[in-house]
Amino acid sequence: MEKAYDFGMIGLGVMGRNLLLNMADHGFSVIGFDKDEQKGGSLEAAATKGTTVKGVTSLEAMVQQLAKPRKVMMLVPAGKPVDDVIESLLPLLEKGDVVIDGGNSHYTDTLRRVNYLSPKGLHFMGMGVSGGEQGARTGPSIMPGGDRDAYEHVRPLLEAIAAKVNGEPCTAYMGKDAAGHYVKMVHNGIEYAIMQLISEVYDILKRGLGLSNQELHETFKQWNEGELQSFLVEITRDIFLQKDDITGKDLVDVILDKAGSKGTGKWTSQDAMELPVAIPTIDTAVAMRTLSGYKDERVQAAKLYTSEVYPVQGDKAEYVKQVGEALYAAIVLCYAQGLAMLHQASADLKMDIPLQDVVKAWRGGCIIRSVLLKDFYSAYSANPSLSNILLNEGIAKIMKAKQASLRNVINLSLIHHIPAGGLMSAIAYFDAYITERMPTNLIQAQRDFFGAHTYQRIDKEGSFHTEWGK
Repeated sequence: MEKAYDFGMIGLGVMGRNLLLNMADHGFSVIGFDKDEQKGGSLEAAATKGTTVKGVTSLEAMVQQLAKPRKVMMLVPAGKPVDDVIESLLPLLEKGDVVIDGGNSHYTDTLRRVNYLSPKGLHFMGMGVSGGEQGARTGPSIMPGGDRDAYEHVRPLLEAIAAKVNGEPCTAYMGKDAAGHYVKMVHNGIEYAIMQLISEVYDILKRGLGLSNQELHETFKQWNEGELQSFLVEITRDIFLQKDDITGKDLVDVILDKAGSKGTGKWTSQDAMELPVAIPTIDTAVAMRTLSGYKDERVQAAKLYTSEVYPVQGDKAEYVKQVGEALYAAIVLCYAQGLAMLHQASADLKMDIPLQDVVKAWRGGCIIRSVLLKDFYSAYSANPSLSNILLNEGIAKIMKAKQASLRNVINLSLIHHIPAGGLMSAIAYFDAYITERMPTNLIQAQRDFFGAHTYQRIDKEGSFHTEWGK
């Protein structure tokens, strides 16, 4: 009888291959399927000596060699390919087997698949994986959701291969049904927002303050050694040193200013509006990527309006310090928006997402890992039902100390004609959130005036309508 393997992977691209090799390095026997025979061969060739790794080109052969209950993971493109693989698996699997989608599927598709497979006796899990190909090989952040029984079958393996922070694995049960993919979607929305903020700060430092790429490298290096330490700040530091093989120039200067996207940030914005919950900095990040695509129009508009950045005069070192503090404050507000979305989705969609475990899983391995997350972990440890991290006294202390710099840097960008929509949306969110009485009473008056939509009063319960102007 052939060896019974611990885990099977469908799709041996870079991510699938690296995850299997990671599992094998931690003592698990793994088998991978891909129609491309060369990919199976590459998997086996890359395996660490002494580990048990096999590649096959037959789905049936892979399933037959898995230990029961079988644990099968798909890393294929989202959408129809996932459904096609599920249909191919159905005749081969038995009750109690676990099927995992490790791609970036929309949570509604994951929920549909959970409901489709559950009556057949199969466990279906949506699982977010963050950290890129290097993370997959050496330790990613893993966000599994689904039913508890299925999670317990894969928990030892996931905890073994995940990134570790202070000896703790950066993975945990994210909640019921489609919670894993929902958490990963919001993770990606926060990622969009932080990247937008960093790009705006780069623009202020480069065009406003006139920093060279070497000075930008030194600035981000210094920031990454302090309270801004994070994966995205770290890689930004290194980007400024990279030379272009073709021209010999700094590579960042020859890259076209049109940002691509795979749509996960857009999903976050769309689903936030459905809840509803306010995530304006994530929304702005999505919009700015779209706006970057209007390159030809922007070139025309720059000539029409003679768009010009005015160099900043004054103490450059002091401005750089303020920009760093502004970035820190704005990043806190990005996380606040995303985590508030998870809090509301957890209740409204009945997913029971444990936010303490979410930030624990994000502390290492993932794209948005940051030393800041230890403060959020402390906040949720003290109050797991916290609706917004801005209500935590420790976070409030941070924001009180940093908000002046955020306001100053935004003023600087306005005066010097540097677009900073992400920073502006972050402070607008903060100011609205901490405002006891917003001017939306006027909006309610307007709605009642033209559409008889009614309004509530501050002095008594109930809904009211006025015949305006009479």
